[in-house]
Amino acid sequence: MEKIELAYRRHVLPGDPVAVREMAESTGFFYDYEIPVAVDLVEDALKFGEESPYRFIFAEADGKTIAYTCYGHIAGTEAGYDLYWIITHNDYRGKGIGKMVLEETHNIVRELGGHFIIAETSTLEKYTPTRRFYLNFGYKLEAEIRDFYTRGDGKLMFVYRF
Repeated sequence: MEKIELAYRRHVLPGDPVAVREMAESTGFFYDYEIPVAVDLVEDALKFGEESPYRFIFAEADGKTIAYTCYGHIAGTEAGYDLYWIITHNDYRGKGIGKMVLEETHNIVRELGGHFIIAETSTLEKYTPTRRFYLNFGYKLEAEIRDFYTRGDGKLMFVYRF
């Protein structure tokens, strides 16, 4: 497997909404109405800066943003975090980049004193690799909500504890 050198950054740049849209669209995994949500969170961070509840890790290779995570503290918890988004551009999937970006996110959440992080995904068959990704990373399936996204498409909640 080709080794890709990643540079990480936490600050949001003006071009990131476009990059996030391109990454999300490249995967073929998301509903059309989900992609604007991912973009909106980046735009929120651009607009509100440190006041935004959304935090990001952007992974770049050869000057191009190829993966990212969006995470944040869960209001009302002492030290819980949500992993709102993790996306690797389809051209770079299967190269271990998602794992590297998630490890970087875990490191930061740990530094912030986080005790756990929740990742959610769909029950649809096409998300089997996503579920396997979380399980292989040490996440545990702790909840399922049937028919969450649409009838027949439930939500699974995976938890990683530090």
